[in-house]
Formats: sequence, C-alpha cells, structure tokens
Amino acid sequence: MTPHMNTRRAAALAAVAAMVVVGMQTGAANAHPNTPGDSPSVSPVSTPAFSSASARTAAIKSAQTDASSTASTLKLGGKEKLIVRDVIKDANGTVHTRYERTYDGLPVLGGDLVTHTAANGKLKSVTKATTARISVPSTTAKIKTAASARKVIWAGSGTPVLALESVKTGVQKDGTPSRKRVITDATTGKVLQSYEEIETAGVGNSQYSGKVDLTTTASGSGFELTDGDRGGHKTYDLNQGSSGTGSLVTDDDDTWGDGTGNDRQTAAVDAHYGAALTWDFYKSAFGRDGIAGDGKAAYSRVHYGNAYVNAFWDDSCFCMTYGDGADNKSALTAVDVAGHEMSHGLTASTADLNYSGESGGLNEATSDIFGTAVEFFADNATDAGDYLIGEKIDINGDGSPLRYMDEPSKDGGSADYWDSSVGNLDVHYSSGVANHFFYLLAEGSGAKTINGVDYDSPTADGSTVTGIGRDKAVQIWYKALSEYMTSTTDYADARTATEQAATDLYGADSAELEAVDAAWNGVNVK
Repeated sequence: MTPHMNTRRAAALAAVAAMVVVGMQTGAANAHPNTPGDSPSVSPVSTPAFSSASARTAAIKSAQTDASSTASTLKLGGKEKLIVRDVIKDANGTVHTRYERTYDGLPVLGGDLVTHTAANGKLKSVTKATTARISVPSTTAKIKTAASARKVIWAGSGTPVLALESVKTGVQKDGTPSRKRVITDATTGKVLQSYEEIETAGVGNSQYSGKVDLTTTASGSGFELTDGDRGGHKTYDLNQGSSGTGSLVTDDDDTWGDGTGNDRQTAAVDAHYGAALTWDFYKSAFGRDGIAGDGKAAYSRVHYGNAYVNAFWDDSCFCMTYGDGADNKSALTAVDVAGHEMSHGLTASTADLNYSGESGGLNEATSDIFGTAVEFFADNATDAGDYLIGEKIDINGDGSPLRYMDEPSKDGGSADYWDSSVGNLDVHYSSGVANHFFYLLAEGSGAKTINGVDYDSPTADGSTVTGIGRDKAVQIWYKALSEYMTSTTDYADARTATEQAATDLYGADSAELEAVDAAWNGVNVK
C-alpha cells in the first residue's frame, strides 16, 4: 500500500478482489464492528461538536476572519499570513484550528501549525511543523527553471529558504500515472526534496467477500451506482481508459455482478461497497462526514487501463481508481485496499504528513491503521478483520501478506523498532514502527489468536505491553492525527501527539496514557 496525493501526492496499492453482490436500492453496506476484545459498537469518543457540515464551514470562515489577530498573538512576522484549513471542536469546547502559512504571498511548505483554544477563548498551546522563524533575504529566484514551477518557502527542514516547486507528469512502467514533485533551492539549485507521488506496490490475484448490500438509486427504468446515503458517492466504469470518469455504472434489475471477473459489474460492486464501509466507519467512529469531513462524497473508478495491477487514491480528483489485475479479471478492489487508500485522503485533509522520511512512514502507517480498522468494522465472515495487510491479495505470489502489524519485519523489509536510520527507509518499510506501535497499543505483546489468526508480538526491550482494545487505540490515533500532528511530524513528535490525545480523551492518570507510553517504549521511541 502506497502514498496518497493531495495537490502534492497520490497513492496506489496493488490488490485483487471479486465479489458476489446483490444491490438493493434502500440497502446499506453491512458494517457491524462486533469483534473480539472490543465493544459491540464503535463509540465516537471524540465526536466533533459541530452539529453539521455547514456549522464546520462557518467555524472555518470565522477563524479565517480572525486569522490576522491570531498571527499577531503568535508573534508571526509582518510578511506572514495564516490560511485556515480546518477547525475541530471537542465536546468539552476546546477548538483545534489548523493553519497553513504564507510568507510575502508565497506558500510556506512545512510551515503549518495548529492552535488549541479552550472553551473560554484562551489559547492553551500551539503545535508547529517547524519552530524556525520564517524569513528569507529575497523572494527573487536566482536559478532558471520551468515556467510552470511555483515559488515557495521551504521550511520542511533546517533554515527556511526560497525554493521552486515543480511537477513532471507521465506514466510509470506498469501504467500507473506518474507525478514526480521536486523542491529546489531557488538560490543554489540544490534539490531539497524529490519524490514520486503515485507509486505501485506489486501484483496480486484473489476473489473474496461474498454477498453484500449496496445503496443504489433508481434512474428511469433502471438503477445506477449512486449512494444517496453517503454524499452521493458514484462508481464509474473507465472502460479501460486512464482519464476522466467513463460511464456511470447502471443496471436494469438492481442485482449487480456475478462474483467473478467475467462480469464487469463485479469490480464496481466491490468498489461501491468499500467506499460505503469507509464512510460508515468514519461516521461511526469519529462522527466524521466523509473523507474531508464536509459531507461530500468521493467517487470510484473501476476498469482502469489494460491489465493494470494496482489501485490508487488521487486527492486532486478526490477519487479512488482500481485496475483489473494482470488477467483483466481480478479487479484490485478489496475492502482493506479501499480503506487504506481513502485514508490517504483523510491524512491529506488533516495533518497532511509529508510523504518522505519519518513523516512519510507515519503517513503510510495511518492508512494501514485505518484500513485495518475498516476491515474489522465490516465484520465480514468471508474476510474477517485481522492485522495482516493485504492478506487476501497474494501480492508476493506465495500466499503471504504484504505487511504484518504485530511483527513488521516478517515481510523482509519493514522495521519493528525505531532507530536513527528509519527515516532513510522506503515509507512502506519505515511505517512498520507505527504499525507495530498500534498493534501493541490495541492488542498488547506476546502470543494470542484473533479471528483465527495467530500473532506473537515482540518488544524492543523485552517488556510486556497490555493492550487497551482497538476502539480506544483508533480514537487516540485519529485525535493525534487530526489535532496534534503536522506535515513534518516524526516518530518522537508522534509519541507526543498520541500522549496528548490519550490525555485529552482519558485523563493524565489513565491506563490508556500508560499504555501509549508502554507501546512506544516497546518500539524504541523514547
């Protein structure tokens, strides 16, 4: 499973699925989070206090009106301005406002910050992506670059500098869209950061899941895959194309697909079902209306390209895209793929973690964490929830999962524990530290069996960690992501963010906070 894309990045993950399905106009995705060790429902501990998406929009507008005053309170420089990205209000009245910064009209990459204000209006604290003062000698570039490059201030590491941000698009070897982003020092020409925004993850073929209910819409004498219960989410058939939306998937009798890749509707069924589950999980667990929290649906595209063995989330179109696999009959539309990829959109809408270094590992782990949570939430007997990433897709060709959350190194490349070199790993491997932390926090260390899968999670120091349950672990990670992490958060910062989240949710003397500390110690983040 790979990165996401906002205007800066995207995600792809190879997976395979085919599902038997019966579409029901008034039905909904079956999602019952009754799993071992957890309560029979996911209670939204940190449900935002805004009563509607319009109330959230009004809060953002109000915060933007006060942005100049906030900048003054924070003692920002005269050339700096704040742009509000999001506002979250806790049930106790605490307001968390996320800002981007500009300097002399230029975007500041790595300059984002979050203010935390008590119900009485008093500023409690500020979380900053960088503590460096934003200032550059000149905003005139000294090197030549493509006309399409934009000037920015790079504050992602070290002393802020004037930089140029450029994007080169194309197609990767396997047919995945390519979008390579490069940040260059505008004075010296040194490359400050470079990464491929859309990446592939391998090959897999699998069919699973069984019969599910879909929410569809009557249209004329037939039906279409439009989910009116979840923001109007639509599922399209690209007809092997690689751009646009293709054709909205329709049917005469509201019974969709036959459970095999021989029927083109089967891929659309799987995609529609996965999107509904992800929406329902966010709503049930966090009180969040959709990926961006604004009540607006994404859309799904199936049958991308020819023999395309991947799937990806693209925040620029706010959509999920799935290929059909090497044989054009094994669509990459598994539930955990949907939950993983769409959660890249969640990260883009919240902390917007940079997809490089340790923050990139945290970005990828966040999608693994929520993708896993969606799979458990689905409560599908054919594909029971587990802590094995991509266990149904056989991406390695030997039946083994893509990743293991209980002991990440079992995949041959992921890190079980933090050390100073972790940030140099590919983000799919550096993510192992956070995946292992989450498993320890939810389930604890040592041998155990969950939904028929055996686990035996070790710790760096041989300590014993007692889990607090997946529901609470998910709440802590979400609150940390949405309120305390920033674009440059590293593992040490993530420990601080989750400690603060656990304190907010459960108290400074709580067993949950103790478990957070024990789990981080267990992966050597101290």
